Amino acid sequence: MDRLKIQSDQDVFTQNGKFLPLMEEFYTIQGEGFNTGKAAYFIRVGGCDVGCHWCDVKESWDASIHPLTSADEIVNHANQFPGKAVVVTGGEPSMYPMDYLTAQLKSKGMQTFVETSAAYPLSGNWDWVCLSPKKTMKPLAENFKLAHELKVIIFNKHDFIWAEENAAQVNDKCILYLQPEWSKSKEITPLIIDYVMKNPKWNISLQTHKYLNIP
Repeated sequence: MDRLKIQSDQDVFTQNGKFLPLMEEFYTIQGEGFNTGKAAYFIRVGGCDVGCHWCDVKESWDASIHPLTSADEIVNHANQFPGKAVVVTGGEPSMYPMDYLTAQLKSKGMQTFVETSAAYPLSGNWDWVCLSPKKTMKPLAENFKLAHELKVIIFNKHDFIWAEENAAQVNDKCILYLQPEWSKSKEITPLIIDYVMKNPKWNISLQTHKYLNIP
């Protein structure tokens, strides 16, 4: 009963996007995809029902264990750092209304990036949308056209087929990435290298922050 009440309270507070379940926030270097190497403030929201078995932040799934935090407070924290790129990740950001947060970030002169499975309608004003599709809960068709970057995680050989199915739905300017799932990177990376050399529309993304031991 208490758990249901917590969820109900969260729904009330998050419906306008002025409060979000915040798992963590930190200033770091973007480690993967197009913006690799860029200083960025990361905002990780709690809550995700996509359920990837290889997810490295499963503690983010349950929104009820993460404190509802004022979007204004989050923006103020982000604005204290010299880098003005902000990455909203999760969890699954598309579960929440993001118009208010992105408007406040932009009012401070910040760039807004989002990493999402796009399984829900995507709200907010984004400078960069990284769409990372998941088989367990496929992206909404309407979200493909919003993607600046398609980043497909490769866990097994069948995922190359999955990658092409998603690439067929994005816009012509979308940059395509294949990224090895971390626990199988030694096995999968050579397959990705070979695939990209044969299919040069694709690029390779690596989780460089893990190699560099940064958050």
